[in-house]
Amino acid sequence: MTTIAAALAAAREKLPGFEARLLLSHVLQQPPVWLLTHDDGVLDETALRVFNDLIARRQAGEPVAYLLGRREFFSRDFVTAPGVLIPRPETELLVEVALKKLGDGNTARILDLGTGTGCIAITLALECPSAQVTALDASPDALAIAAENARWLNASVHFLHSDWYAVVAGETFDVIVSNPPYIVAADAHLTQGDLRFEPPAALASGADGLDAIRHIIATAPAYLSAHGQLWLEHGYDQAEAVRELLMAAGFVAIEQHRDLAGIVRVSGGRCRQA
Repeated sequence: MTTIAAALAAAREKLPGFEARLLLSHVLQQPPVWLLTHDDGVLDETALRVFNDLIARRQAGEPVAYLLGRREFFSRDFVTAPGVLIPRPETELLVEVALKKLGDGNTARILDLGTGTGCIAITLALECPSAQVTALDASPDALAIAAENARWLNASVHFLHSDWYAVVAGETFDVIVSNPPYIVAADAHLTQGDLRFEPPAALASGADGLDAIRHIIATAPAYLSAHGQLWLEHGYDQAEAVRELLMAAGFVAIEQHRDLAGIVRVSGGRCRQA
């Protein structure tokens, strides 16, 4: 017989303790604190087998978010699966900036480019329910997951399959947001850790990592209403390049925002067109 305490002790020889607790909590469908108060409980053979399988998969590098099938973002759980980028805490800054610019009761038309799990679009729709939110992605798998998240969280978002702006030609929006791919294609980190399991198209973007950002910024004025705003997440070392791209595209009132680590992660501005 294997108790919860014994199973966790054995797992900690292979994984960090918090990861082991998350995985066993998932198997038993109990919160992590429950494990502490029931550590003398005995695991049945099925639960132990599933737990050990998850440990082996995590040891092989598979992201915890994929093993659990979810990831928290803005205090909400989002369904997450292979084929879609895992929501990350630093992306919450993009949502915070957009919400600050939108204000309360805003009826703005919002466009989310490359929505992935839908975490940005859905959060904006829930935090600003008067807004009209459209979210685009080129991946059918990502759109299916995003739609599932919207149903689960009861969010009103219009999801469309599109290569960036293609499907919304002729439309304009008050705010465009995006967490596009921005890693340099040759970056060694793409073959390490969790990134090995995430979709390359959602991570890398050309020789300097700026191909997608370059296209989004240059094209944005045609899709922004008068004085509309564009806000983007980008890499830790891309702030100056993104600022220059925004200026070249005619954006004004450009701002750049730092994450909790003090890194400039979000840049954007207002469209100058009358």
